[in-house]
Amino acid sequence: MVDELERWSEFNVAIVGAAAALAGLVIVAASVNIREIIQARTLTARLAAAIAALVLAIIVSALGLVPSIAAGWFGWIVLACALVAGVFQVNATRVIATDPATEDRARIAKSVLGFLPIVAYLAAGGAVLLGHPSGLYLAAAGALVAITATLLLSWIVLVEVLR
Repeated sequence: MVDELERWSEFNVAIVGAAAALAGLVIVAASVNIREIIQARTLTARLAAAIAALVLAIIVSALGLVPSIAAGWFGWIVLACALVAGVFQVNATRVIATDPATEDRARIAKSVLGFLPIVAYLAAGGAVLLGHPSGLYLAAAGALVAITATLLLSWIVLVEVLR
């Protein structure tokens, strides 16, 4: 596993840098309209879930850079962090589902995107613990999906707050 992670070091460095920069930009962009975002429960919950997915990408990619980390530790920490990020997404889904202003057909679409990186990281952690070689590829997919989902969700939140 150590050799496998070493082969992913450049990817992990790139993801940590990109995700950290994006997290900073999202927080700064949100702070410009923070009063309006806080007034809308669904926007606040969705933005928190998006940032949690980015933090998950940062943590997992940074964890992949830890010298000589054991596969077991890597897998368990990925699973634990994915579950914590999942709490934010479950909360966002709950808030969206109970929002009287959200149309029924839009409720599912507003929630599904946020679960994609969580599912990828849960699968990655499980695969690593089972010794399956797809684990690191699933973690990479989780990072890319987390960045993409956060970009989309952040843009949607920022546009919706100005409507």
